Amino acid sequence: MPFLQSPTRFILHYVAARPGMFLLLGLLVAGASISSIGTQYAMKLLVDAMTGGVRARDTVYVALAMFLGLVILESLLQRSAALTLGQATVSSGVGIRLDMVNYLTGHQMPFFQNQRAGSLGHRISGLAGIFGAIVHRLLQEVTPPLIAFAGAMLIFVTIDAVMAAILGGVFLAVTAALIVLGLRGHVHHTAFAQHAGTAGGELIDLIGNIWVVKAFAARDRELERLEGFLDKEASAQRRGWFFVEQMRGLHDLSLAVLVGGTLVWAIGRWSTGAISTGDVVIISTMTFRILHGSRDLAMAVIDTSQQFSYLRETLDIIGVPQTLSDAPGAARLRVGEGSVEIRNVTFGYDPRDPIIHDLSLTVPAGQKVGIVGPSGAGKSSLLQLVQRFHDPQIGHLAIDGHRIDQVTQESLRDAIAVVPQEVLLFHRSVMDNIRIARPDASDEDVHEAAVAAGCDDFIRRLSHGYDSIVGERGANLSGGQRQRIGIARAFLKNARIVLLDEATSALDTESELEVQNGLDALVRNRTVIAVAHRLSTIVGFDRVIVVENGRIVEDGPPQLLLRQKGGAFRQLWVMQVEGLDGVANRSLALTSAGERLREVSIARGRKLRGVVQTAWSNMAER
Repeated sequence: MPFLQSPTRFILHYVAARPGMFLLLGLLVAGASISSIGTQYAMKLLVDAMTGGVRARDTVYVALAMFLGLVILESLLQRSAALTLGQATVSSGVGIRLDMVNYLTGHQMPFFQNQRAGSLGHRISGLAGIFGAIVHRLLQEVTPPLIAFAGAMLIFVTIDAVMAAILGGVFLAVTAALIVLGLRGHVHHTAFAQHAGTAGGELIDLIGNIWVVKAFAARDRELERLEGFLDKEASAQRRGWFFVEQMRGLHDLSLAVLVGGTLVWAIGRWSTGAISTGDVVIISTMTFRILHGSRDLAMAVIDTSQQFSYLRETLDIIGVPQTLSDAPGAARLRVGEGSVEIRNVTFGYDPRDPIIHDLSLTVPAGQKVGIVGPSGAGKSSLLQLVQRFHDPQIGHLAIDGHRIDQVTQESLRDAIAVVPQEVLLFHRSVMDNIRIARPDASDEDVHEAAVAAGCDDFIRRLSHGYDSIVGERGANLSGGQRQRIGIARAFLKNARIVLLDEATSALDTESELEVQNGLDALVRNRTVIAVAHRLSTIVGFDRVIVVENGRIVEDGPPQLLLRQKGGAFRQLWVMQVEGLDGVANRSLALTSAGERLREVSIARGRKLRGVVQTAWSNMAER
């Protein structure tokens, strides 16, 4: 979107999107301003007719009709302009927000990791408001004073050319002085905007971490901390207000002096018979109007400049170029059997510091591959590369022989089902959260997916069943329940390729065993790549890959790798299984209830240990 690179291009883009509406709006505003000038001139004619003797009185009613007609016309045009402006800005606001969300969601994941979600949402909503404010000021606050000035000059020239030149020069000088002073005060408005943004971000951060605030009795401390940010915001706002009021006071003083001087001069000319009474009336009213309009014009120009600054700041954040996009002419991926190939891939979030080095891996269709290794070895990064959340610096990935950087990202991700370590849920119903995997799925399809994932029973026990709201990020559900809804999503998607990213590592033992049943059903007859921290997740897999420092150090069937004394996979297995009892032995041993808790913890650990050992024994026998 090239128009995101410049505030001016941004405004023009959305004006050009509705050219007829904005052209009509401009004509209505200009017509209303011209009618307002005509009203003043009709008042001059009316006054001249009323003071012109018997013969002139014949034109009084003509002048009166002209005056009333222009007053009515001005009012109608102003109301029509206001309605048209509202329609134009509201319609444009919808388009702006949709376009911005569409562009925003095209950024890579690190972009969102480095930005506050609440701040991004606020900025997108603010763009629509900024667009409306700029259009309003340009058409309703900048255009009318300029038209009034031009009209006044035409009228004044017909009365006295010298006076017209003097008043024109005064208007330009006062307006220029106010704009210069106002722009000097821009530092106050900028400081306020910065403090307001910081205070707003702190408020969102506090609300988003309300559990921490309550759990650590930090309410008073956090309120005191927030008060400091709000005080800085208020101080900056007061400085801005005081500066504006000082500028307005200076303008009012100048206005009184200039209008008074003009009236004295006009009355002096009237007393000599050089101008009529109506001329004095229109000189006084138009002088006051254009000089008063100079302040409105200057303030509108200053406000518009500030709005452009805010717009540029927002576009600098949201409108940064997307670093990962579809290739020109990219086709939709059509998955066949579901084979995955990673060929000579080198990748690093910082290209200068790669975390995956020249790694190659082929996963035939229908094979189940587990990826294990120490933290930071690059396991989860491999899954992100398969989903094309990033592109490797060297090498490529392919599905069924099709390079994933040559197909559309949407079709690629539509062909893959993912169960992450932390399942994220919308603040919607359970039904809506499962159906996100396939929007056209029927209620029966969702129910079947939930049954397959082993979560139908607990869903029906919720207060409103499938219509129950899960809360923000699924706060009304337990970790195991959220995880099983994530598995239900994968069932509903029914993709040939399934990625599991430590899908049980954040669960307790009992929840893990429940979730594992759903995972076992999910992976049948599918191509599966699973990053596993707990080895129970990959019991029964066809193959295990051990990754260390971004390289594959072992690759083979798990039962064979387990027999290799001193092997990397065997060491991981021994540390995990034998560590279960050790963890249990350390649980609350010094408390009065510690002995009972220790027994429960040991029992749970032995249960999982038994499952893993039995599985390995069975595989060894085969």
